[in-house]
Amino acid sequence: MTNGLRAARSAREWSQERLVREIERHARQHMLDVASTASLRVYVSEWENDRRQISARYAKILRALLGVTDDELFGKAEMLAPSTAADGYDELMGRIDAARSISLTMVNTFMDQTELLRTMDRQMGAASLVDQMTAHLATLEDALTFAVLPETRRPVAQALAGAATLAAWQALDVGSVERAWRHYELGKRAAQEAEEPMYLAHATAEQAYVLCDAGRALMAVQLIRDAQRLGGKAMSPRLRAWLHAAEAEICARAGMPEDCRRALERATQCLPPGEEARDPDMLSIFLNEGHLTRWRGNALALIGDDEAVSDLYTALETADPTFIRASAGLRCDLAQAHMARGEYDQAHEHLRQARLIASRTGSVRQRRRVEQLTQRL
Repeated sequence: MTNGLRAARSAREWSQERLVREIERHARQHMLDVASTASLRVYVSEWENDRRQISARYAKILRALLGVTDDELFGKAEMLAPSTAADGYDELMGRIDAARSISLTMVNTFMDQTELLRTMDRQMGAASLVDQMTAHLATLEDALTFAVLPETRRPVAQALAGAATLAAWQALDVGSVERAWRHYELGKRAAQEAEEPMYLAHATAEQAYVLCDAGRALMAVQLIRDAQRLGGKAMSPRLRAWLHAAEAEICARAGMPEDCRRALERATQCLPPGEEARDPDMLSIFLNEGHLTRWRGNALALIGDDEAVSDLYTALETADPTFIRASAGLRCDLAQAHMARGEYDQAHEHLRQARLIASRTGSVRQRRRVEQLTQRL
């Protein structure tokens, strides 16, 4: 409990006083009763020093504010002792029979729920969705655990692969790195069970960002290239372009400028023409010329190329307004590009905008990048 709450608070660079204010703000917005300000100050201190247990009521508030799970607040739950009830087989068979009744309509409902969470995530940020995402994953894992035959397991596994990869990206965004890694592993296993190379390639490629953020960029380059191999000929052109663009960004972060440029060229060659951004075969992929222009600017900014500024301002003018969190990254890219040109006033302004957006969406990952760039000014 101690390290979990303190670590999550520190990741947002909140003081205990700031956490108290956020609890009160959340309570006002949701018409909840909480203790007085003075009492909350005592509670936060005692929670972080193991002198008071976080109640279920306050745990729900903290999960929404900090984007953490109960395991991360309290530590891993103890394993329950196995049931010795004589009717254990009856219960098991009941759950297996229930799993057999999962229809294509129910799988589509699972996919629709993932889509709703994806839309909310890009507009609101991940922190406030931790309870919904945790429950959604648990439902899908349970359905797959007790499904027996392949015709039932594969559709559920595909739905789980998409949901787990989204949950992993959300966990990475709020700074829960281990949870992100575990969710990516779950997504990869589910994709293999579903026999869906595209889902496997996508989960593997996003997992490379965990390595990259941890300072292992060269290993991340190897992993994202392995993701392309795993996808093979089964990949759609848009996913192939997405993988090359991701490779370009990671090569840039690894200090491989020529590899970065070659990957950008391949991404441009693979991208289907037209304004459509959504990949109908891989609903988590959004990529058209506008998105790729932003990604190109990001990669070029990382390697200090002057062309980055032009691409990034084009992307800023044409950005989809529903991609709120992504706009923080775009502002960071612009700041980095201006810094490479010695234009520090412009860089300061873009970092100010990025900090505001990151605070609004609760993005620890973007906030960390803002602070890293600020230190270089």
